[in-house]
Amino acid sequence: MKILVVDDEPLIRNVVKEYGKNEGYDVLEAIDGHDAIEKIEDNLDVDLIIMDIMMPRLDGYSACKEIFKIKKYPTIMLSARKEEYDKLLGFDLGIDDYVTKPFSPKELMARVKAVINRSKKHELESEIYTYETLEVNYKAHTVKIDNKEVKLTPKEYELLIYFIENSNIALSREQLLLNIWGYDFYGDDRTIDTHIKMLRNNLGKYRDLIVTVRSVGYKFETIKE
Repeated sequence: MKILVVDDEPLIRNVVKEYGKNEGYDVLEAIDGHDAIEKIEDNLDVDLIIMDIMMPRLDGYSACKEIFKIKKYPTIMLSARKEEYDKLLGFDLGIDDYVTKPFSPKELMARVKAVINRSKKHELESEIYTYETLEVNYKAHTVKIDNKEVKLTPKEYELLIYFIENSNIALSREQLLLNIWGYDFYGDDRTIDTHIKMLRNNLGKYRDLIVTVRSVGYKFETIKE
């Protein structure tokens, strides 16, 4: 997952970058609106933009207007201004969330996760993922192998979807616990390992797609090295 953080304050960029990396995101930086547009043109695969409003050369609103002509990226707006007008203007442009400064980096990361998840869910609602004879129908919430339905528990299904969304990326057990079970879950690594074991068993001949990454966690590997 790749995030672009756009802010003329180096401290803000550094804080967001540090917390983003801790959550497993690849974080790009831009110092103003013009720089943000150039970064997007060079990195069209960005998953989310965190955009400050008040910046020199080109403000956040104007930058979003230009960027959205290229593609409508999930976007969180940052601002020290709390007026309702500013928020409404941002939402009219098509941003997904609005965070006022000063902000909690942990809360911002939670909002990033929520916006990305909503965006991915929307993209996948009418899609079918296939790998050889493995078929996942997102809208119907079904999994088939060789045209035969595979029965998964809700958590096994969520794990499989999360793996697919992050194919070929090593995921830590902590990431899996956070994204599947949430902040309020008090389980441990054994919870993940148990569910991975059951998911592998249910995937049958595709069990080896879920690879154990030593000292890290797991990876859904469809590209073999």
